[in-house]
Amino acid sequence: MKKYSIFTIGFVLIFSIFLSACSKESSSGGSGGGSSSGGGKNSDEILVGVLLPVTGNNATDGKDMLNAMKMSVEKINDDGGVLGKKLKLEVADDACDPQMATTAANKLVSMEVTAVVGGYCSGSTLPASGVFQNANIPMVVAAANSSELPSQGYDSLFLINGLVPDQAQTGADYFNDTGAKNIAIIHDNSAYAKDLADFAKKSVEGNGGKVIAFEAINPEEKDFGSLMTKLKSLNPDGTYFTGYYAAGGLMLKQFKEKGVSGSFMVGDGSYSPDIIDIAGPDNANDLLVTATPTANFIPGADEFVSEYKSKYNNLSPGPFSALSYNGMNLLADALKRANSTDRDELKKALKETKEFQGIGQVIEFNEQNSLNQSNFHVMKVAGGEFTLEK
Repeated sequence: MKKYSIFTIGFVLIFSIFLSACSKESSSGGSGGGSSSGGGKNSDEILVGVLLPVTGNNATDGKDMLNAMKMSVEKINDDGGVLGKKLKLEVADDACDPQMATTAANKLVSMEVTAVVGGYCSGSTLPASGVFQNANIPMVVAAANSSELPSQGYDSLFLINGLVPDQAQTGADYFNDTGAKNIAIIHDNSAYAKDLADFAKKSVEGNGGKVIAFEAINPEEKDFGSLMTKLKSLNPDGTYFTGYYAAGGLMLKQFKEKGVSGSFMVGDGSYSPDIIDIAGPDNANDLLVTATPTANFIPGADEFVSEYKSKYNNLSPGPFSALSYNGMNLLADALKRANSTDRDELKKALKETKEFQGIGQVIEFNEQNSLNQSNFHVMKVAGGEFTLEK
């Protein structure tokens, strides 16, 4: 009986390994992730992967980005689709977590998507981009903007948001122009936040200012009392938090309650209505944000804003909705120019993009496949609403 059991178990294990190997070969199309066409050669659909946080602390922005992509795809398909086929979105949730992002990216690879649009958190987009590079799948990154992304040198990665150094300089210039010389910088050790904090420090000091505090926090913390006490004793002219809105809202609330001096600025990871809700409208008043303006501040975006509100229960488009809409439209345009779903041809078409007119931006790529021109501004909260400051 024991011998039979061992033999049986051994046979099952060998058979399972055989099936797993066959499955992996099948999922890669037997081509090592080369230039296969998403959806299969005989499919009447082109599969487009979407990598976003649709659960977790950043789900609000993730769902907003997804809404905009769905709007774009619906319009494209209503106009006849691309190459005689309809676009079909396959959504994978990265929850802004590096491990989940890797799993989500591999899921999209196994589905043989033609390309991917998305990328909110840089910390999760970084490992996912490596998976897509290995599979030769082009990715249009709509929001994530760590300088580490283009520095990887991936020919499959195309960034349509301004990079972190540009954002850092925008914030530092605003502080300088308003006479804020002594600056405190706080980050949460995530790839994006640490990157932005490092560049902000360089930019502040490059403008002749002084960084009087450079602190890291745990984004899961709820009580920043000791940090606020330290900041109050340093008497800063301005404080720049480079992390995400869940921690940013709580920090802003306690910053105001503690009576810390100077202005409070956040990066675009905190550019969400949620930061106002978390901090409270009174505490959020005069909050500064370095970000790409939302669609309602972009000239010529009235139709997009109206359609978004009509489609999504009068909800206003969020910080990265226009960029997400642009990213999906750019992909469709590149597919048409490539006249193929071949991934190498698609990458070539994306690289050769010239003066693509999106909402609030003209897209062209430099040698690193990032934007030629910064798109960052300073926003300010007034009366519980974001306004364009500079």
